[in-house]
Amino acid sequence: MSEANPPQDEIALQLTAVGYIPDRDLSTALWLMDSLQRPLLLEGEAGVGKTEVARALSQVHDTKLIRLQCYEGLDQSSALYEWNYQRQLLAIKAREGERAGDVEEEIFSEKYLLERPLLAAIRQPAAPVLLIDEVDRADEEFEAFLLELLSDFQVSIPELGTIEATTIPRVILTSNGTRELSDALRRRCLFHYVDFPEIDREARIIQSRLPGIDTALALEIATMVNSVRREELRKSPGVAESLDWAATIAGLNIRHLADEPEKVFDTLMCLIKTAEDKSRMTREVTDRLIGKVA
Repeated sequence: MSEANPPQDEIALQLTAVGYIPDRDLSTALWLMDSLQRPLLLEGEAGVGKTEVARALSQVHDTKLIRLQCYEGLDQSSALYEWNYQRQLLAIKAREGERAGDVEEEIFSEKYLLERPLLAAIRQPAAPVLLIDEVDRADEEFEAFLLELLSDFQVSIPELGTIEATTIPRVILTSNGTRELSDALRRRCLFHYVDFPEIDREARIIQSRLPGIDTALALEIATMVNSVRREELRKSPGVAESLDWAATIAGLNIRHLADEPEKVFDTLMCLIKTAEDKSRMTREVTDRLIGKVA
């Protein structure tokens, strides 16, 4: 009788089934996140697939994905809750002449409350995946508030009192490293650094998203993209760009990159995102990189 797979291997299989190909360290981090009920901080360059982890995880658990996109100036009201001021004003006007206390009690009730991502996440009947995306873009004050919420999973609304979590969401935070996060937030979270995938894994990612693509061609594309990333570019192509280029190459019926160097060069715009990088990826550089693939 065979032994059951280790839990991280089971998670890897589940993620692969929904189209996300993880490495073992990420699978282990996700297993520990569930086991310890701790938030998971994913750090890495833009384009390595951090956000996709949350999407895939919500598919694995067949649950809702709630996303909070962080930005400079994000405050509690935008992330937690707001009152529907327009409806409140209409209600006040409709109840003119009534006792002020009764009107106030009415307009600060649940039906006038607008849930924002953080409040919505803790009030779901089934535990959702809460994605707090690019937390490094938010201010330090918001980070401190977030730390308190992730510790207690309850919020205080002055007009309604304390609202405790109905369910504890699976929390994934992402950071591109634009600023250093506080030690307190890092201590609260498990941590995993997401790097660009190695060649073999990227080839598997390409095949999972483009099932009809030839295995050898997927490997050539992954190898070429890996070589492009090693050039001194301002913005290295991410996995999404890699998939776009793979779809383009497959759509042109190219069987081997070395067979069609002109088409390879012409379609590199799928990978290159700045004028500076375009000037560096000359035809000579492209031919040199194709030579490494052949």
